[in-house]
Amino acid sequence: METVGGDFSRELSALKGRRILGVNPPVYDFSWFDLWAKPLGLLFLLQFLRERGNEVHLVDCLDEGRTTPLSFGRWKVSRVAVEKPAPLKNIPRRYYRFGLEAAAFRQRLSSCPPPDVILVTSGMTYWYPGVFEAVETLHEIFPRVPVLLGGIYARLCSEHALRSGANFVQTEFPDDFLHVVTTPALDLYSRPGYGVLLTSRGCPLQCEYCASHRLYPDFVQRPPEDVFADLRAQMSLYPLSNMAFYDDALLVGKERHFYPICEYIRENFPDLNLHTPNGLHVAQLNDECCRILFDTGFQTIRLSLEGTDSFTVGLSSNKTRPSQYMEAVESLRKAGYTPDRIETYVLAGLPGQKTEDVRASIEFVRKLGGRVKLAEFSPVPGTPIFEKVLALTPQIADEPLLHNNTIYA
Repeated sequence: METVGGDFSRELSALKGRRILGVNPPVYDFSWFDLWAKPLGLLFLLQFLRERGNEVHLVDCLDEGRTTPLSFGRWKVSRVAVEKPAPLKNIPRRYYRFGLEAAAFRQRLSSCPPPDVILVTSGMTYWYPGVFEAVETLHEIFPRVPVLLGGIYARLCSEHALRSGANFVQTEFPDDFLHVVTTPALDLYSRPGYGVLLTSRGCPLQCEYCASHRLYPDFVQRPPEDVFADLRAQMSLYPLSNMAFYDDALLVGKERHFYPICEYIRENFPDLNLHTPNGLHVAQLNDECCRILFDTGFQTIRLSLEGTDSFTVGLSSNKTRPSQYMEAVESLRKAGYTPDRIETYVLAGLPGQKTEDVRASIEFVRKLGGRVKLAEFSPVPGTPIFEKVLALTPQIADEPLLHNNTIYA
């Protein structure tokens, strides 16, 4: 199989009776935290293939490199300091390889039944060194097995991803497996720690710095009945105490979508701890919604404020006004959330953004008793703001390492 780009969904749909290995590579970065991170797209795809008569296996370098337990089912991951690549040489921070160590990764692959096809996923664009390493190692261990590369990096930086050595790179928007697969293949983990739930794909807003609309052009919500079935399937596998929602727009149309899901959880899984690491749209948080969040068991509440100044608000689709944030915080506190549990994303490092505006946004959140989670801007190819970034730093066009949020902001 030659290295080409496109959509390999049809080719995968035709596979039957094959042994398929999915791989989530290690991560190279200055830092990495387990914010309930699972390769959900890969897990849905593996389940899709299994339901068509294929045998599926998974090697998740981040999950299998776990070391120390953290709160709510998360873990610290093994890390090893490594030499910084040339584009990052002048950054005064240590650089690490996170996940299953290289020798253990090779040993783990050697213990797997020889696959017929290998699927490698990818995350952040600037994590590509781990992808390249994984593809190279897979070719060494399984020299005659085709390696297919998909995921966020592959689609946002498709030309660069063609250098990975993969036999096929997913460069187009793939067919949606959500309407034919009930649940991700979470059973491929021996101890997942937490479940992962996706009730919608994409986002109706089009913030200028966000890749959601580029990755998922349409906003599609799963029928609540499908979400119920997904939840039941995951909860039947392990005694899970935590579930993370992966939605970018969880509260859109909440009366007909989110509220029925919450009611189902309260009736069937009342002890489940729920988390929203992607952030909630502040404008949707009225008294009723906050009471439902609290009564349903949402423990980790993160709000998408981004900023209070007109410049940042404008780039954020005008989704949140300061007055709406104040009302949301008050509603959350009335529902029972203490200030230390109300975490708020404030965006920093946008081209053209003023430092004093970021400082003012931080102080605004603090005065209301919220906790600030600084979200450092990362330039994402294909977003409207990326062209502005290119005008300032044209070298990032050919080097995804320079997308790293740690250095760009």
